Amino acid sequence: MPNKTIYVAERDVDLFQRAQELAGGNLSAAISKALQRYVEVEEGKDEGLQEITVRVGPGKGRRQRFLGVQLVDWTRSTKNRSEHYRVFRSRVGKFVVHVERSAEYVAAAGPDGNLTGWRRHLSADQSWGTTAATATLEVVDDLDALREKIPAPLYDLVVVAVDQPVIEDLDI
Repeated sequence: MPNKTIYVAERDVDLFQRAQELAGGNLSAAISKALQRYVEVEEGKDEGLQEITVRVGPGKGRRQRFLGVQLVDWTRSTKNRSEHYRVFRSRVGKFVVHVERSAEYVAAAGPDGNLTGWRRHLSADQSWGTTAATATLEVVDDLDALREKIPAPLYDLVVVAVDQPVIEDLDI
């Protein structure tokens, strides 16, 4: 196994010690993992990609991160909620669909089955509530699989956007 000597500045000693602790005592593994991530991000930038971080799950959810390029940003709403779609192409050419759904307003009709007029807001014999906002992330291999995951008007926009180059070199 080849050896490499790394000289650490005095101000960075604590950082290297902490990295070694987090890597279970193996500083080499920590450095390799950090360098792998650094190379991936920098090569992605050269390809016109960016690091994308989204939240997934109920409420604020957890964060997920990948390299890609955004193709389309699209929103639709109903009387009860809105849905915000973003479609990306990943570094390896897959399509990534991120959907943020707002909290949904849910109302149940009163005994007469109607929710109309001022009674809808004041009547004691009616109920209402909201569901939590949520976000999802789905990855598909190709446009055919993508068609099944998103609304038709959004798919039409993606088809147009997918043929656009990520980087266009101009000879000017």
